[in-house]
Amino acid sequence: MQQAINVAKFGGTSVANYDVIKNCASIVINNQNTKVVVVSAAAGITNHLVSLANTALTSEQITEVVEKIRIIEFKILNELKQPNEVDDKLFALLDELDALARHEELNFRDDLKDDLMSMGERMSSLLVAAILREMGCAAINFDARKVMRTDSTFTEAVPNVRAIRDLSEQLLAPEIKDSVVVTQGFVGADDDGRTTTLGRGGSDFTAALLAEALNASTCEIWTDVIGVYTTDPRITDNARPLPELSFEEAAEMATFGAKVLHPATMEPALRQNINVFVGSSKEPEKGGTWIRRNCDYEPSFRAITRRREQVLVTVKTPKMMYAQGFLERVFKIIAKHKLSVDLVTTSEIAVSFTLDNPANSISERINKETLTELSTICEVSVERHLDVVTVVGNNMHSAAGVSSKVFAAISDFNLRMICFGANVHNLSFVVSEKASGDIVKVLHKTLFEE
Repeated sequence: MQQAINVAKFGGTSVANYDVIKNCASIVINNQNTKVVVVSAAAGITNHLVSLANTALTSEQITEVVEKIRIIEFKILNELKQPNEVDDKLFALLDELDALARHEELNFRDDLKDDLMSMGERMSSLLVAAILREMGCAAINFDARKVMRTDSTFTEAVPNVRAIRDLSEQLLAPEIKDSVVVTQGFVGADDDGRTTTLGRGGSDFTAALLAEALNASTCEIWTDVIGVYTTDPRITDNARPLPELSFEEAAEMATFGAKVLHPATMEPALRQNINVFVGSSKEPEKGGTWIRRNCDYEPSFRAITRRREQVLVTVKTPKMMYAQGFLERVFKIIAKHKLSVDLVTTSEIAVSFTLDNPANSISERINKETLTELSTICEVSVERHLDVVTVVGNNMHSAAGVSSKVFAAISDFNLRMICFGANVHNLSFVVSEKASGDIVKVLHKTLFEE
């Protein structure tokens, strides 16, 4: 009988130093089904790499940032019982990082940025594998680029699911028979072998893709919180962890702002029916949230999310009235720039929609290009400093009293746009970024505390 396979992913805070990595190693060793470990960069490293990749720095400033990275990695290395087993490899990675950081075209070439951004995960997997070995686990460090095949959209690469499965069967499956494989999240390679990345937070996605490729039964996402909460506990102290979620609920929460999950994670899990667990690597004994196809309890209200840094775009033209093809032209331009629209409302002569717009992101740059092109066919207006608040649940379009309870709770706030009825799992509205936190608190009190 074939052994059930578990893929475990550990986030940046879970691999931030020697002691917390030992906690993660214990979690791996205590589950004999865990055969693949996916790791993020140690906490703090990614921010330093982003600074190097996107900011024009002097040689002296580059040296200072690289030194901060060295300090984090050396602190872990120096606590190993036998650091000489991996120090040469770590030194080589740091030298490669330093050379990339000084490349004169780094700030202008996305392929070089991806090379640089991969370094955090590559160093992390090297050290995590070493700590597993010193704790008696047969662990190897495996380069994810051998199997994580993507297209060549640097910084936001799209995985090739079929190629990942084929390569995993050839190269990864034989390794997990005798060893625990430690590999990098977030990192991939295109058909030409050039390093790509899946976008920030892509380590969860990597874990789910590898779980799918290996026909795993479970995928664990270990982070610094005890599962998925009813809302962001940083907004209200009364948020509480949820014991279970459906794939659909989790996908809605991830899409609309729940940071504990990458939005794409649910896709491979749903395709392969892989149960996903979210828990705290610091407190594994407290359990966490299981995400599965069907839940025993499916309430009208499950959670509240907030998605920050949104822009509301309204395209308007008198020609839209009774005109055919206008909407097609608008969304063709959006699709051309590979943007994702979350919320849409229409009137007789206008269409409004939201776009994700985090500062200094690739989305922000593409949004500007998109809006310029849209202005050639219609009048375009843009509203900024907005958030999207979403109530996630079940059968929300048909359950009596759902909408009235929500809207009564927030009757004192201005709602810029409302989307309801297109999906049985959510009710979303666009609000001012200044009011979004208070709206979440009021809704949470009404729906989950009273």
